[in-house]
Amino acid sequence: MPTYLSAEGTMRKVLAEEGVEAEMELVAVNTDEEARRLRFPGSPTIRVDGRDLFPAPEREDWRPGCRVYATPEGLKGSPTAEMIRAALSNGADFR
Repeated sequence: MPTYLSAEGTMRKVLAEEGVEAEMELVAVNTDEEARRLRFPGSPTIRVDGRDLFPAPEREDWRPGCRVYATPEGLKGSPTAEMIRAALSNGADFR
């Protein structure tokens, strides 16, 4: 399963468990130009109200590619439900 689908499923699960109804939009980033314009650190990137739940350092060279997350189980292609829940409660007011 592509990592963006895994991240989407995990995000939907967390929102459902929290009783939150929210619109989700999947955005394809296929070119370097799109990556630069969106300041895209890689797939999957999860943003709430335009803010990355897992902020990446600023860089001069934004390109499409895979993103890796440091999870309790090691490096993975998407964040865990617990990581998403913590990021939402620590920064994004989604209620």
